[in-house]
Amino acid sequence: MATFVVAHGAWQAGWAWKKMRPRLRDRGHELITPTYTGLGERAHLATPEVDLETHIADVLGVLQCEDLRDVILMGHSYGGMVATGVADRVPERLAQLVYLDAFVPRSGQALVDLTPQAPGGPATPKVEAWRVPPNPTPPDTSEADLAWIMPRRVPQPRRTFEQAIKLTGASDRIETTYIYCTRPRPGDVFRQFAERARRESGWRCLEIDATHNPHITAPDALADLLDGVASRA
Repeated sequence: MATFVVAHGAWQAGWAWKKMRPRLRDRGHELITPTYTGLGERAHLATPEVDLETHIADVLGVLQCEDLRDVILMGHSYGGMVATGVADRVPERLAQLVYLDAFVPRSGQALVDLTPQAPGGPATPKVEAWRVPPNPTPPDTSEADLAWIMPRRVPQPRRTFEQAIKLTGASDRIETTYIYCTRPRPGDVFRQFAERARRESGWRCLEIDATHNPHITAPDALADLLDGVASRA
């Protein structure tokens, strides 16, 4: 049995991984889905001061307070920024690191440095100066899923996208997998990270026939893929 801890994507929260819980449980695994400050059921805690370090601290707090060890930490989308920071701080608690169609920053980079279409850029409409509204959902999202997720997605504090990450390199020896979603979608900024993983890092690189949110649109295929990842732990 493996324990997966998810660093979720922007505008989402732990609720977005609802479909994955029974599927991974049926395969013998545990799934823990912390919600970042200012999102989901913690939306009431949003302030202009919430930044990337806040979200890294959120996940670190769960690992430490629950005394979780030998976990598979998985960062999805924006959560790749968070997972990278967590892995750098507590590599001794991780068995593996998984990026699911996620940003993979180098030290000194913010999310806005990694794509010209990044949230918080000059073309992004503003709800308030300090919050960024959700991006559109992937085109293959069903009507039923849209009815579920749209009321739960909330604007995200802008500083989470603008704060640069500072890394020590402590996580460099963690076994790492990059999972790339292969279905065409507008503004695919994640292929660059899959290609970099193959070219530079020596990581294991996998693909899934899905757009950007396979935990919502392709949960069975993702569960099978993660079950295979867990077998390497």
